[in-house]
Amino acid sequence: MKKIRQSEKLAKVCYDIRGPVLEEAKRLEEEGNRILKLNIGNPAAFGFEAPEEIIQDVIRNLPNAQGYSDSKGLFSARKAIMQECQQIGIDGVDIDDIYLGNGVSELIVMAMQALLNNGDEVLVPAPDYPLWTAAVSLGGGNPIHYVCDEQADWFPDISDIEQKITAKTRALVIINPNNPTGSVYSSELLLDIIRVARKHKLIVFADEIYSKILYDGAVHIPIASLCDDLFIATFNGLSKSYRLAGFRAGWMILSGAKEQASNYIEGLEILSNMRLCANVPAQFAVQTALGGYQSINELILPGGRLREQRDIAWDMLTQIPGVTCVKPKGAIYMFPRLDPDMYPIADDQRFIKDLLEREKILLVQGSAFNISDTQHLRIVFLPTTDVLQQAISKVERFLGKWAQSSY
Repeated sequence: MKKIRQSEKLAKVCYDIRGPVLEEAKRLEEEGNRILKLNIGNPAAFGFEAPEEIIQDVIRNLPNAQGYSDSKGLFSARKAIMQECQQIGIDGVDIDDIYLGNGVSELIVMAMQALLNNGDEVLVPAPDYPLWTAAVSLGGGNPIHYVCDEQADWFPDISDIEQKITAKTRALVIINPNNPTGSVYSSELLLDIIRVARKHKLIVFADEIYSKILYDGAVHIPIASLCDDLFIATFNGLSKSYRLAGFRAGWMILSGAKEQASNYIEGLEILSNMRLCANVPAQFAVQTALGGYQSINELILPGGRLREQRDIAWDMLTQIPGVTCVKPKGAIYMFPRLDPDMYPIADDQRFIKDLLEREKILLVQGSAFNISDTQHLRIVFLPTTDVLQQAISKVERFLGKWAQSSY
């Protein structure tokens, strides 16, 4: 019988956050091992619960959620998002400029499929959230990775961006606050990015899912609030700030020079209609979430659980010999670097697999985020402080053995 093969479109698609090492973790769990999973930013798994008023509103509205909604989403949800746009300075956004999706992930894929022809290029940060690279590839495009400079708080290197722009470049992606580094971009940097996009007539795709998770007085500035002459698609949702990852409730906001993108917007509407609509019960959470008490502030300010966990994780990691880490100003991740002189890692996926097998801790290797070196790791700092302390102590023990034996 002829073997059934996957599409050739998947040849360049990779998502190692849920890749081979996770499969090994599942195998170990089936053998009875308890694995601490610090590989995915899933707040509920670590005791971060959504505000009760949001849950109750969804429950009360379940009888009204049995049918399809408008393909772009419930009017009440989109109006709440439109009002937030007004509050944060994104001008000119109407109800029809907002699309609800089954998480930001669905909308990113939709945005790429509507835009790209085979061979088109999209500038994507390195390191990146790997769905962006995968979505560009799946859409037939070529992801071109620009450098984010670790020595400059992981800010994008503007000169590197400009050097990589060609006649085929269609768009520029930014992730701010950044996953995996926790960098939060300054207004000066964002204005430089706007200048480059304006000069080369690029679309800007802004992934801002962590916009409310900020530390040390950092301020998130939506790039769409800084200009109105570029076409910008901004992505956000309930997964992180409202601890509702399982609801899969995200949105895309179109702003700026929409008249120049009318044909592209028609494509977005075709794809939006094809999937009928996003999860309707989850859409009933949006208005309450955005209009209600912002409980995330209790977690990120001094004394808050997220802030405390970030500080402890960073302190412990940077005390390990040969480990450095830019302290994240936002999001829920650390992206430490291992000194190659002490830890000459040739294959970082194998390194992470060895750590998993020996210490029963699951992390993600840096190369999964499309960087060129093998000296970085991503660690989720969502567990309670006692669990984090135990986990990082095990990482330190493993690194000590690695440095001694170089296995």
